[in-house]
Amino acid sequence: MCEGYITAVRKVQVFCLIAGFASSACCPCCAQAQLTERPQQLVREVVYNEMRDHDAHGYWRYWIQRTVQNDTRLEEQVETADGPVALLVQTNGHPADTQTQDEERARLAHLLNSPREMASHRQDYLHDEKHAALIMELLPDVFVFEYAGQENGCHHLRFRPNPAYVPHTIEARIAHAMAGDLWIDARMKRLSHLEGRMDESVDFGFGLLGHLDKGGWFRVRRVQVSPSEWKTQKLEIHLSGRAVLFKTIARDTNELRGGFEAVPAGLNLAQGMRILEETDPINVPESMARIAPISVTTRHSKSMQKSHSSPTATR
Repeated sequence: MCEGYITAVRKVQVFCLIAGFASSACCPCCAQAQLTERPQQLVREVVYNEMRDHDAHGYWRYWIQRTVQNDTRLEEQVETADGPVALLVQTNGHPADTQTQDEERARLAHLLNSPREMASHRQDYLHDEKHAALIMELLPDVFVFEYAGQENGCHHLRFRPNPAYVPHTIEARIAHAMAGDLWIDARMKRLSHLEGRMDESVDFGFGLLGHLDKGGWFRVRRVQVSPSEWKTQKLEIHLSGRAVLFKTIARDTNELRGGFEAVPAGLNLAQGMRILEETDPINVPESMARIAPISVTTRHSKSMQKSHSSPTATR
């Protein structure tokens, strides 16, 4: 049911520095540490760590509560090599009704049984992954970073456009119009929390292809989910205009994620769907009362165990 909606927030999230950041208080277990290198060099090391994780990341299952304008949806999502697959659980606090469940079944069946839809789903996913990597690699050159102190085990840096940098791509033009603050986990040198704003308007093709207006802002936080991986925990997007950098863009979004559980690497879409349909639902806070995933036929079945041990898809 409306697949573009399901993927929109993820794609904007990728734009907001690709995979997110930790809580505003940063990691409570981080030891206090003073900055011993230039901020610009620190950012280069962080970018290296993020890119290394991006190239060899694991795959995860989690719940997502998304609010776009006045619509709030609670979903379960599984990451696969062909892009994420999601199952709607609640809409505006109410369990999915029979009609919605039927629409969800039809949507997933259509995706799985249509080579064209599967190819498009994967193409959109790879398209955004490519742009994510491009933006990440730009950071040390596009911005000037200034040290703003230590906060709960994190290095606090402020960033602004580098006046010596001349942007030549859409990615660079968007980034070069931003300023804000970021927090870096001092122990692991990972991005932890980001707050950015559009200080200048950006037009594409003299405004005919798209634009982003001055004054928009975003905030991203991330949580550590394994010894080497961090995942987006909270995302807020408030932008005006229209952009062409990613396939879709949600301009007024709030998103909260949790319940991260590792799944086998390299799952394909069918295997991701079976995880959603055939296994116990992941834990969700009581404040987000929910029902089990629809179409539950068996739990912990032998076929599920087989798909875990020998995924057919590759990254």
